Amino acid sequence: MASAIPPITGMLRRGLVLDLSTAFGFGTTFGYLWWYGFHLERVRERDTYYAKLDQERASQK
Repeated sequence: MASAIPPITGMLRRGLVLDLSTAFGFGTTFGYLWWYGFHLERVRERDTYYAKLDQERASQK
């Protein structure tokens, strides 16, 4: 009994592996760049702002 979809072989398989590995590689790289280059800095700035705000409120009481 033959399957409806033929097995992936040859150039198609090589292209698929290349495309998937490239996509995962770029996705991981840009994910790390966004996380460490942008996100953590913004979180640090936010936390510093709220810590300063809490300190000002505590000094007013």
